[in-house]
Amino acid sequence: MTLYLAMWISLIVMIAMNALANIIPLNNQTTGEISNKLDVLFTPTGYVFSIWSVIYILLIIWLMMIYKPMRRHDVDRKIGFAFIASCVWNIAWLICWHFEFFNTSIVFMLLLLVTLIFIYSNYTNNEQTFAKRLPFSIYLAWISVATIANISYVLKYNGVTLGINELFGSFVLVILAAALAILAVKVSRDLYFLAVITWALIGVSVANDHALMSTGTGIVVGIMVLISLYIYAITEKSSSA
Repeated sequence: MTLYLAMWISLIVMIAMNALANIIPLNNQTTGEISNKLDVLFTPTGYVFSIWSVIYILLIIWLMMIYKPMRRHDVDRKIGFAFIASCVWNIAWLICWHFEFFNTSIVFMLLLLVTLIFIYSNYTNNEQTFAKRLPFSIYLAWISVATIANISYVLKYNGVTLGINELFGSFVLVILAAALAILAVKVSRDLYFLAVITWALIGVSVANDHALMSTGTGIVVGIMVLISLYIYAITEKSSSA
């Protein structure tokens, strides 16, 4: 059970670091204060980040519920090691962000994203429970949005435009996030993933003073939800036939 104990320690340290980074705060600035230094169009409004509380609670529940399965060796040890790695990447990203090593922060964000994809893919579509994929549906969906936002922030910080208008580029990112949600529903029948992307994109719409970005994002969200629910209904119908 050494691995299980290490997983708990990793999670506790990760939660503590994220809390202390904003309480102390780390490098004399909170996570949100750094984000607000640049007016990036693809950034959800403040209340959206409360989803971290949900993620932490779900991960705690997950760890509690896998205690017996781990004792029976019913949980793949690779998931345990990947979970520890995800906590390390999360902490590393936090440190880079607070000390404004923005380019390096993308590396750790991508490592976190890939690690969560690995954990997520180790569960089947029929394992959407608290002890299995559900916590990672929420976590992965949020980190997918966070990765897009992180890259968008760093590009603007470095003055990189990629030869396109910022409004157009940001709207493309909104469509990309929506496409990921639709893909998750189509491939994994994952409505939790859809719910998080919807929550995040509504937050992007609310945060924007730019009318086109705000309205356009709202329209994309509506289309995304309708398409996703249609795909889900068709998939469920065909699987039960």
